[in-house]
Amino acid sequence: MNKSFIGLVVVSTIFLIYATGFYTNFQTDSALEIVDFSIDQPETENAAPSNPDRIPLYGDLHVHTKYSFDAYIFGVTATPYDAYKYATGETIKHPLGFDMKLREPLDFYAVTDHGFYMGMIENYADTSSEMSKKEWTKPMHNINRPENVTVESLGERADLFSSVLSQAIVQPYPYWHPKLWKAWFTNNIQVALQSFDYDVHKSAWFDVANAAEEFNKPGEFTTFIGYEFTTSTDVEGGNLHRNVIFDSSKAPIRPWTRIDSLNPEDLWTWMDGLRERGVDSLAMPHNSNGSNGQMFEVETFRGDPISIEYAEKRMRNEPVVEVTQVKGTSDTHPLLSPDDEWADFEIMDKRVGSRPPTYSMPQGGYVRDAYLRGLTLEWEGRGNPYKFGLIGSSDTHTGAGAFDENNYWSKVGVLDGIDMSRGSVPLTQDRIEQLVEYAELYDQPMSIQDIEGRTYADVGFDQWSASGLAVAWAEENTRDSIFQAFKRKETFATTGTRMAVRFFAGFDMQSVDIDSEDMVQNAYAKGVTMGADLFSQDNQTPQFLVWAQRDKLGAPLQRVQIIKGWVESASGTPKEKIYDVACSDGLKVDPVTNRCPDNGAKVNINDCSISSDVGAVELKTIWVDPDFDPTIKAFYYVRVLENPTCRWSTWDALKAGVKPRPDLDETIQERAWSSPIWYIPESGELDIIPL
Repeated sequence: MNKSFIGLVVVSTIFLIYATGFYTNFQTDSALEIVDFSIDQPETENAAPSNPDRIPLYGDLHVHTKYSFDAYIFGVTATPYDAYKYATGETIKHPLGFDMKLREPLDFYAVTDHGFYMGMIENYADTSSEMSKKEWTKPMHNINRPENVTVESLGERADLFSSVLSQAIVQPYPYWHPKLWKAWFTNNIQVALQSFDYDVHKSAWFDVANAAEEFNKPGEFTTFIGYEFTTSTDVEGGNLHRNVIFDSSKAPIRPWTRIDSLNPEDLWTWMDGLRERGVDSLAMPHNSNGSNGQMFEVETFRGDPISIEYAEKRMRNEPVVEVTQVKGTSDTHPLLSPDDEWADFEIMDKRVGSRPPTYSMPQGGYVRDAYLRGLTLEWEGRGNPYKFGLIGSSDTHTGAGAFDENNYWSKVGVLDGIDMSRGSVPLTQDRIEQLVEYAELYDQPMSIQDIEGRTYADVGFDQWSASGLAVAWAEENTRDSIFQAFKRKETFATTGTRMAVRFFAGFDMQSVDIDSEDMVQNAYAKGVTMGADLFSQDNQTPQFLVWAQRDKLGAPLQRVQIIKGWVESASGTPKEKIYDVACSDGLKVDPVTNRCPDNGAKVNINDCSISSDVGAVELKTIWVDPDFDPTIKAFYYVRVLENPTCRWSTWDALKAGVKPRPDLDETIQERAWSSPIWYIPESGELDIIPL
């Protein structure tokens, strides 16, 4: 009996099973199987009582460890347990040997290793594993032996990542192999790949979940079981990555990955299926700036028109978006907001993971543009899929986020762990020769550039950032309380600074005494807070209450701004405007320009010291939109700016004893962004998005 005949029988049988309706009885969807990962923990009382006025809790929901394919390739052997130790204040080691430690512990954390091939690369490297016996795994054998975790191994690792690995992992079994049957009947396509071991994959996932359970301490420190859904557009490679966070100790037996489907809508369908089984989750898109305009499109993944049903499904599953992280900030872009003087901030203008690095179109890739697109789609009667809140996170691949400009180790282990590799200080002659050798040996383009007589690495890491943090306004430091804050979008994002931002709107906010102890309680009672809708009341003009407090270890505050967006009712044309609403140092907003005067804050580039006599500890005000039209639907969100400080690249140069690279910004202004408040006029129809 020849293989062709066997193949015909297999295909015919599968067709008959499907066509006769037996398919649904035969097939079990492994991705919907639920596991309770809870472990016995000693009972402890909450460290602090529940606070009805809510407290700001700071965390990171985008953390990779050795179980991510790219992290392990680039020398990271930190475990999820190491990551949680770091978040709680312990010191852990960078792959290159130096210490990584937070200046103060975080309140919550989630290890979100790539679901795609989770745990497999470490298994390839382990010469005792079955998978290591495959010929193509040999270049990865013992890749992270201690003597090989050095900057000198970078060429070998980059070649493995860009060529060997990408070519090997997509090979399926022959069409007659029994594992194809298993893949079909369990709805688990990855089982059909020769490079995939399901037991290894599940073991890694169980370890990620177990670490989260072990470190979760209600009232003191919160962890979430999670992973990254790493997908992209199937044409031009635009980034469509999301982190998926589960609300409890229950989670699926395996992650849903890009092998199951590239389409984020299929991820949402899976999440809806889990929700029906009692497991709630949220997907959090990130790096929209590297999506080539595809993250916030005006059509679906398959090119169909966006509908109200699509908008409801997306917002049910994706109520918050990661606006800032190590690979740049996605608030807005100078080409999208030419009248915004602060739009050109930590812009990474390349598509995520593109080879070679390729420009990412801004339209459809930044959150302010997405908010405007959402209003436009709603104006067209198609629902609003972009009524999301904002968070930040790090996307660290070392288990440890580098949030501080003056203590920065970037993201990916040996790839960018030293200043020369990041392009912030000139290359030594030895390093130049090494890069030339790598380019010749691995047939790669030269990754160096000359700037004003000095030679730097040209790898794009100079566009990366020491960012960011997710902040939730929650009653207490527990999974449920923080998760509910995400769902109602009472969240804000920072670039790593731990400032606090309050934002309320209502029609009687002027009666709130902003200097009283019960200000917050009264603001909740008289209005709505960030992430919510404010419904018109007899066409009254709303008032907005903003309160920002500085990070006690950061720079003073310079100004608070409110960013407004709307669409013209006659044409649907999107518009935006920025208003300064509170100034430091007793300065007043110019009513013509809507800007605060410069407060004169300075930075000494020679030692990165900053002005000590200007700036504010807190800024608060009640503001009324001078251009308010009660008939027009609009969104408002807050941006808070600190005084200028040195950028990480300047700190690198200072520590190395060289001048800062001349084409990079010497300073930045750390900032925070609130989730918006949406004003809904009496004539406006609100899409009710069930959560």
